[in-house]
Amino acid sequence: MSGAHDHLITERPAIGIPWHKLMMWLVLGSDAMSFGALLASYAMLRTGDHHWPVPSEALGINLTAVMTFILIVSSVTMVRALQACQKGDAALTARWIAWTMLGGVLFLVGQAFEWTHLLGEGGMGLEVDNFSATFFCITGFHGCHVLVGVLLMGMTWWMVKRGKIGASRAHFIENVALYWHFVDLIWILVFTFVYLL
Repeated sequence: MSGAHDHLITERPAIGIPWHKLMMWLVLGSDAMSFGALLASYAMLRTGDHHWPVPSEALGINLTAVMTFILIVSSVTMVRALQACQKGDAALTARWIAWTMLGGVLFLVGQAFEWTHLLGEGGMGLEVDNFSATFFCITGFHGCHVLVGVLLMGMTWWMVKRGKIGASRAHFIENVALYWHFVDLIWILVFTFVYLL
């Protein structure tokens, strides 16, 4: 008799998708609605405010462009981690996960630096104006997601190193990868709508 965990992994629901993947897609779908609501709020406030600053001038683009590049590269390293796991190469899997985790940490360090600058010299803050408030809410919400992704990868790296995840359990890394790609995709939307437009 198999346990509940094995049952959820092996049995497929009526639509033909494994339960673990379906649950991850449901989480990402609900998360997408949260980000959609934040970005829609930003757009509504922006269109109604004639004194809205030019984002590229108020925020600066160079550091954020580097942060965006790092996050995109980390999506590639996450793909490589999944491929290595599917081939049963634990050492390479752990290495690629570590690189992905490093990308997430570097992104968070860049965001902390940016926030420190904007709160200090930039004169921004939650109570300053709608632009500042929506900026910090959106980027902070995304930063929390990056932090969760880094923690998930740390846990995954530890499980790979301990031999608890191999080719037969690559679905675990696949779900972490889905989450990480979602976080990266959301950042591209945030970067485009909040920083560039």
